[in-house]
Amino acid sequence: MKFAIMNLPENLKYTKEHEWVRVEGDVAVVGITDFAQGELGDIVFVEIETVGETLALGETFGTVEAVKTVSDLFMPVGGEVLEFNSALEDSPELINKDAYGEGWMVKVKIEDAAQLDELMDAAAYTAMLEA
Repeated sequence: MKFAIMNLPENLKYTKEHEWVRVEGDVAVVGITDFAQGELGDIVFVEIETVGETLALGETFGTVEAVKTVSDLFMPVGGEVLEFNSALEDSPELINKDAYGEGWMVKVKIEDAAQLDELMDAAAYTAMLEA
């Protein structure tokens, strides 16, 4: 299976659970990948009630609901959840339309920047999908 046509920005980091991370200073902007939103289909609801909480790497920070399934969202780095993209409350389809832009989900204050080194670059993420 080839994923060459998939949108995978080179400036982001990726997790095996299909979250992406854009680092802005000591803040990680987090969302789900274009591949993930494509697999889920039409996203109808996003539930994130962890703003203000400090969560560890790998902990669930919310859920995303598509027409046929609900998926957990996992912290790609440990830290405090600073902000939820409130635009997703009224327009969860932004994730389908612009997964790496307007469809971002949370901003997290990075607790341990070394955890970023464990994330994949675009080439490694593509290789994982093709495996």
